[in-house]
Order: sequence, then structure tokens, then C-alpha cells
Amino acid sequence: MNTDLESQLKFNADGLVPAIIQDAKDGRVLMMAWMNRASLEKTIETRRTFFWSRSRQKFWMKGESSGHVQIVKDIAFDCDGDTLLIQVEQTGAACHEGYRSCFFRSLDQKGAAWTTTEPMLDTPDAIYGKK
Repeated sequence: MNTDLESQLKFNADGLVPAIIQDAKDGRVLMMAWMNRASLEKTIETRRTFFWSRSRQKFWMKGESSGHVQIVKDIAFDCDGDTLLIQVEQTGAACHEGYRSCFFRSLDQKGAAWTTTEPMLDTPDAIYGKK
């Protein structure tokens, strides 16, 4: 990784930095995931998004099992250097539940219930196959 870039980013104690993934065309936030140095380097090198799964303790590429890849258009970081903003061209659903965005639920105006705010593009079974 470019040492200048690395010196400007603040990875947490686990060696991770949050990455907000945004649709480059319309600005919709699609997902948030964690990156370590290796996943950021691979993302920069390939222009596809790679992440670190904290739950699975595994390096992964977005779309490796679904085919719903993200083509990187821009990588930026915030003024504190502790969060990445990655603009992408998304193929298919960004959410593993089959929605365009992982942020497909919103709290209603009364604060009483969560509502689904966008249509499901496809079912998880159709995307990943029945397990």
C-alpha cells in the first residue's frame, strides 16, 4: 500500500477501518463493511471491493458467491482518516438479503415500527442457492 495513504488512515486496534459503500451514480448508501490493509490493497489493485469479515475471520470479495460485484469508481477517506467512502457501480443486490441496499428498513415517523423501504431484488435462495 502507498505509505502516504497508510500514514493517513487510522486503523482500529484490530487493524480494521470501516468502509461505507455508496452507489456512484445516485449516492445511495449500499452497505458498510470492514477493511484491513490487505483488503484495501486488493481493492485498490483490482478495482473490486474486498473486505474482512469479523464474524467469519475471513478475507472476502463482494460478489464472490452471488456474482453481485462492485466496480470501484472512487475511494476517499474522511477528515479524521478513520472511515473510508468507496463509490461503486453495483451489479445486482448489495445486501445478502436480496435488497439493493443493506439499509432497506427505516423507522416510521412515530418511532413505533420498522418498515421496508425498497423492493427485494431477488431472494437469498435465488442469489446463493438453497443451502
